[in-house]
Amino acid sequence: MSHGSAPEGWIAFDYAILRVVPRVHRGTAVNVGVALHARTVDFLDTRIRCDRAWLRIKIPQLDSDLLNRYLEACRAIVAGDGAAGPVALAPASERFHWLTAPRSDVLQASPVHGGLTRDPSLELERLFLEYTLD
Repeated sequence: MSHGSAPEGWIAFDYAILRVVPRVHRGTAVNVGVALHARTVDFLDTRIRCDRAWLRIKIPQLDSDLLNRYLEACRAIVAGDGAAGPVALAPASERFHWLTAPRSDVLQASPVHGGLTRDPSLELERLFLEYTLD
């Protein structure tokens, strides 16, 4: 998953696309966010599209309010918000692995990918725009 040592000035990171799979048995998905973890600089963050109107259009067969609550819970866990439960109090790397663990649920993460960046926040924004806007 993670890269070895990065060249000077570069930061190794891992990321996963967060997606909604409305019919798990079919495997079709709608990308709704990105989670990015850069262990060496203690960075963990996510960008999630929680726009209820957009969710209703893209995934009409799901309850957009319920889905929005799931997405907000993921955001709170990544942020380390203790109100989100015990997993939110774990170290950043454990929260990232919890979020990206394979599951057969409506909300899933893609396989984890890695890369190098000089700025994890900007990279998260770039990946979010690349994978979630259509």
